[in-house]
Amino acid sequence: MSAYLKKIQTAWEVFAKETQIGPIRDEQHYESMLSKLEESLTSINGDENHPLWELAELMSELVHCYETEHHPIPEASGVDALRFLMQEHGLCQGDLPEIGSQGVVSEILNGHRELNLRQVKNLAERFGVSTDTFIS
Repeated sequence: MSAYLKKIQTAWEVFAKETQIGPIRDEQHYESMLSKLEESLTSINGDENHPLWELAELMSELVHCYETEHHPIPEASGVDALRFLMQEHGLCQGDLPEIGSQGVVSEILNGHRELNLRQVKNLAERFGVSTDTFIS
C-alpha cells in the first residue's frame, strides 16, 4: 500500500469511528445522519465557504440515496395536488370558480370527472404552479 493510501486509511478510520458518516445501511443510521446533517446545515447557515460545506454536501447525498431507495415519494395525481393546495389555502369546494360550480369541483375531487385544459390553466395561474401539477 502506498504512503498516500496509508495516510488516508488512518485518517478515514479515525473519522469514520468518530462520526459514523458513511453509506447508510439501516433506519437507525439514517436518523443519525439526518440529525448530523441538520446540525451541520444550521452551523453552516448557507455559507458555501464554510469549512464544513463539502461535508454537508456529502451527508446530503448519502441521505438522498437512502431516501430514494427506502422512502420514495409516492406519485401524486392532479386531484391530489388540488386537494393539498385547497387544504394549504383553507379553501372549500365553493372557493374555486376557476373550476366551476361547487358540484363540478365535487365531481372532480371524487374522481367522477377530469380536470379540463381550461381548468388546469386557471388553477395553475391561481396557485402560481406549473400546469403539470394538475396533469396526472
